[in-house]
Amino acid sequence: MAKKPASGFDAQLKELEQLVTRMEQGDLDLDESLRQFEHGVSLVRQCEQQLQVAEQKVQLLSRQGEQEALTPFADPVVADTRAADTGS
Repeated sequence: MAKKPASGFDAQLKELEQLVTRMEQGDLDLDESLRQFEHGVSLVRQCEQQLQVAEQKVQLLSRQGEQEALTPFADPVVADTRAADTGS
């Protein structure tokens, strides 16, 4: 029973939940249970990878925000003094 792969984290998670429900019912034979288990492991890995990418993006954005907050602004008084010293 070949299925079209779920795209997106939410779709994969929903498919995984449905797969677990089918397996918990106990109606599948051993071979089908193993196939479903393998597919479930694949879905878990894909979800974990997507979560890891999302976490990395959040960390990157957080670091950029920290760097921007730490960047000093030019003091207008100092800038005016330097301009006067150079004759501008």
